[in-house]
Parts: sequence; structure tokens; C-alpha cells
Amino acid sequence: MSKGDLTAVLIAFAAYLLLMIVIGIIYMKQTNDSEDYFLGGRGLGGWVAALSAQASDMSGWLLMGLPGAIYAMGTGQAWIAIGLFLGTVFNWVCISSRLRRYTIKANNSLTLPAYFENRFRDKKKILLLISSIVIVIFFLVYTASALAAGGKLFNSVFGLDYHIALAIGAGVILVYTFMGGFMAVCVTDFVQGTMMLIGLMVVPIVAFFILGGGDGVVEVIDQSGVAGGASSYLNLFTNGERPYTFVEIFSQLAWGLGYCGMPHILTRFMAVKNQKELRKSRVIAIIWVMISLGCACLLGILGRAFLFPTILGTEGTASTENVFIEMIIKMFTETYSLPFIGGLFLCGILAAIMSTADSQLLVTASAVSKDLYKDVFRPNTDEKKVLSVSRWTVAVVAILAFIIAWDPDNSIMGLVSNAWAGLGSAFGPIVLLSLFWRRANLAGAVAGIISGGLTVIIWDYIPLVGGQTLGTATGLYSLAVGFVISCLCIVIFSLATKAPSQEILDEFDSVKNWKED
Repeated sequence: MSKGDLTAVLIAFAAYLLLMIVIGIIYMKQTNDSEDYFLGGRGLGGWVAALSAQASDMSGWLLMGLPGAIYAMGTGQAWIAIGLFLGTVFNWVCISSRLRRYTIKANNSLTLPAYFENRFRDKKKILLLISSIVIVIFFLVYTASALAAGGKLFNSVFGLDYHIALAIGAGVILVYTFMGGFMAVCVTDFVQGTMMLIGLMVVPIVAFFILGGGDGVVEVIDQSGVAGGASSYLNLFTNGERPYTFVEIFSQLAWGLGYCGMPHILTRFMAVKNQKELRKSRVIAIIWVMISLGCACLLGILGRAFLFPTILGTEGTASTENVFIEMIIKMFTETYSLPFIGGLFLCGILAAIMSTADSQLLVTASAVSKDLYKDVFRPNTDEKKVLSVSRWTVAVVAILAFIIAWDPDNSIMGLVSNAWAGLGSAFGPIVLLSLFWRRANLAGAVAGIISGGLTVIIWDYIPLVGGQTLGTATGLYSLAVGFVISCLCIVIFSLATKAPSQEILDEFDSVKNWKED
């Protein structure tokens, strides 16, 4: 980019980042206690809840990781998107309403660990402790993936050193999350979700017409040297030059299982003001995710043709995960001289990164300050102290995630994959069974969370087969294994121990039969 173009893009970034900080300042004045900081007083409207949930869910993975995978390997990588779409629909249709009702009924639970404690009458606070530990471990990795994406964005656009870029992105996210809490995060996520959707729709449409339509795209893809040619590249059942195996397709579809256990998404369900707004959110969220995932897949395909003869991922070029960034730069500075507009679209990528990182910081802060500090170690602490600890926890977690993301060679896709599997396996089964199975009890909940989290750690990190991990040796995604093992442990331990008390069963039935306008 020329110096003038770079200045225009920089102005767009500065305006966007300033807006996020102003929102944080506004909502800081409205945050009086921990319920405001963690759930916004359960006052979310339908549009904000929907776009906030989906923006916090998709992260930089949607605009960098997924298009990059498809750019490199072809349409077959879209099975992950299909699994995520199915998981999103299930989460909003089957989980959202009952979880919201149950968290209100279960002593107005503000966090997922608090819901587990209240749902199973855990007087020894075992669930609070292990749930908070799981959140801290896996959200550190998840937040690091978002910060790494931010570092790569600033590095690619402005030529900044990766580590300086990493510090800038982390600093801005930290400021508005530190100040404004849940409502600041949700309102910024609403803005960010809108920007993400506009960018995802406009860029591939413009690229398609520049390339001259479908025939032009296929012709250039063939010339770009993809394995097996364009016909293989555009085949949903082909992975490179070879057919997909059942295990590979199943593993990618299994990503959808993770939705049931994502605290930063589930808290949005808990915070919606009423059932009417929740129904509205459901429709908006499903439409948003269908369009955004479809457009992200198109980005990867069209990017292969649009950027040719440049081939990303080869020596001297940007990473394949930068395909959206490179398309915007080429489109709005070389093809069209509209650098400020290009800067706004690049802010859409930053929006995706920030919308997830801020939510993850907030959930981790709630686990540490509310669930560990107040409920386990200092039960008599007042609300102002909890709010203070929450804010400082946000700062500490951001610093630790910054350290994890320090290596510029970290794969965004790899970091997200590991964190998604850990959270989905530990929490997904117990969330599902706690809402729909009366017989689930405390012993089953403890067994499910521990077994799910440990399975992922063992499967992905410990070399047990000829120096390889089980994940590498089998090709099976750890989430699929961890989810099944966790479900089995919940059922086995629940049936092998004392049945829930009548009080718990009555509460379950009252939630099941709850009628709300």
C-alpha cells in the first residue's frame, strides 16, 4: 500500500478502536455490582443478544482460520462450517430457553459454574472449583488465539512487528472489557457482529464479479496449481487429491457438539430479558450464522482465484489464514482506490477477533472473582470488592494470554481447536443432561466435567502411540471422544449413586413446565 492508502486505513482503525473504548466508558458508569458486570442485569434485547452471542462465538477463526483452511485445501474443509451451523441451531432451539429459565430458578445463577452448584445443591462447592479451573485453563488458550489473530492482522496491514501488534490489540480489548463489563462487551459485540457480516457478504460478491463469474473462478483455480485440479478443489468430499474418510468428516462435524459447553455463548442465553426477546434472538442468530459461515467458505474459494498469481503460504508470502486481509488490500487499494472503505472492512476482521477475546476475558474473570474468590474462599466479600477483583482478573488473564500468543507461528485454527474441544467436552454433556435428565446428580456432574476435560488433554497433548498423540494417530477430533466419554461418566456415576433429592426433582419439573409470555 502507498503511504496515503496506509494513512486512510489507519484512520479507519483509529476511529473504530476509539468507538469501542467510548462504549466501555459509557457502560462503566452503569455498572454498579457483579450482576451488572457479568450479566448486564439480565436486560439484553433480542438483536443485541443474537449478534453478541454469534460474534463472540465465531472470533477471528471465522474470517481467518476457516477461509484459510478452505483456501489451502479446498471446499472439503467446509464440513466444520456445516457442523457449526447444526450446533448453532441446536443450541438456540433446544438449550437457550431452558437454560435461561433454569438459571433464574436455580438461585438466580450469574455464571455457568454457579448454575452447576445451584442445580445439583453442591454445598461443598466442588463443581465451582473444578468448573472455574477448566474455564481458566482452556479460555487462556482460546483468548490467546484471538490475540494471535489480532497480531497477524496488524502485522499484515501495517507492517508492524508481530509482538507490537499483539500488544496494541490486547491493550484495546483490555481497556473496554476492564471498564464496562458485560453490557460493554455485548454492545461492542453487536457493532462487531454487524461489521463482520457486512464484510463477509460484500468482499466475496465483489471478487466474484471482478473474476467474471463462475467460469472465470474455476479457470483461475485450475491455473493456481491446486492438488487434483479445480474439480477436486471444489468437491465437498475431497481432501486435497484424495477422498475424505468417514473419520475426517465425522471429526469436522463434531465441532458442532462444542456449542453446548461454551460459557461465553451460554451466558448470552442467561442474560436475555424475556422469552419473547429470546425467540427473536433465535431467528436472528440462525440467519446470521448461516450467511456468515457460507460467505466465509466462499472467501476461501474465491481468494484462491482473486489473489492469483500470488499463492499464499509459499515462501515469501503471507499465511493462508491472511486470505481475507490480502483480498481486501488488493480489492480496495489496487483494483479500486477506496482505502478508507478497505480499512473499515479490515476493521470487520478486528471486530471478529475482539468480540471473542472480550467475552472470554469476562467469563474467565467471573470464574475467578465470583466463583472462586467470593463463593469458595471469601464468601463474606462485598459486591464492590468482587467487582474490583473481576476487573483485575481481566488484566491478569489478558497478560497470560498475551504470553501464550507470543509465538507468531501459532496457528489460529490449532489454538481454537484445542480450546473448543476442552470446553465442549467438559461442559457440553453436563449442560445438556442437567437440563433434560432428571436423574443427573452431583457425582455424575463432577465425573462428567473431569473426564471430558482430561480426555481432551490426554488425546491432544500426551504422545501415547509411537511418539504421537492419539489425536494425530487416529485423526479423530478430541471433542468427539471427550463428549461421548463425559456423557457416559455422567450417566454411570449418576445411576451408581444416590438419586437427586425431591427438592431438586421438583425444581427440574417446575423449569420444564414453566410458562412465560
